[in-house]
Amino acid sequence: MSTRSGDTRAGEPRRPPFDAEAARRCREALGMTPAHVAYGIWAAYGMRVPAATVASWESGESAPTESELTALAGALWCAPGDLIGTPGTLREYRLAAGLAPDGLASAIGMDQAAYERLEAGGRWRGNDRQAAALAEALGLPLPALLRFTGRDPALTELLISAVTGRWQGYVRPVGKLVPLPRQRIQDVLRELHAEYQAAMTTTLNWGGGDGAEESGEAGRAFLDRILAEFWARTGQ
Repeated sequence: MSTRSGDTRAGEPRRPPFDAEAARRCREALGMTPAHVAYGIWAAYGMRVPAATVASWESGESAPTESELTALAGALWCAPGDLIGTPGTLREYRLAAGLAPDGLASAIGMDQAAYERLEAGGRWRGNDRQAAALAEALGLPLPALLRFTGRDPALTELLISAVTGRWQGYVRPVGKLVPLPRQRIQDVLRELHAEYQAAMTTTLNWGGGDGAEESGEAGRAFLDRILAEFWARTGQ
């Protein structure tokens, strides 16, 4: 079970997403009890965590803070990323990679304060080289990279224009944003265009007097999920 604990009350420490079952499996593989883990955390990190707390982490009743997660991973002889559920935010990807903000900022050639603003939800102000370094340092999938570097809106706009107009003219612009083979982008745009146009035509043909309205709703629904459909069809 993965415990999503990023949302905390004001004043409480932020908690990364935690994979409780992974923590239990790691402990059992080492032949340790929760008490052994608690002692290991204290011995290596000077952090006093009761065995009952370790057990509550594993049961999903609570989750460790960022510093506790690092200590727990050390006690279990694994990487922090092994104890984190599927990352969703930039911060979660960083934690999964076991990197501190200053180390990651240095690795991508960015001022630490600028990086921390980005992680807090600020606007990406880096260049292409820094974006590539960020993807490499964190092992980011392509959809996450575009989202964190603020290119999702531009890609969405291009995809909408491609399916509602002549898709051929958007292969190159999409390719500039998405480093995928040209043929794959071309095939996906053609497919999305055909499905959108077919959905609009089918709705009009079968909608009776309300065909135009229903067609519009079908079209909006398709466009609302266009970005997710693009990533799914490109294998990302």
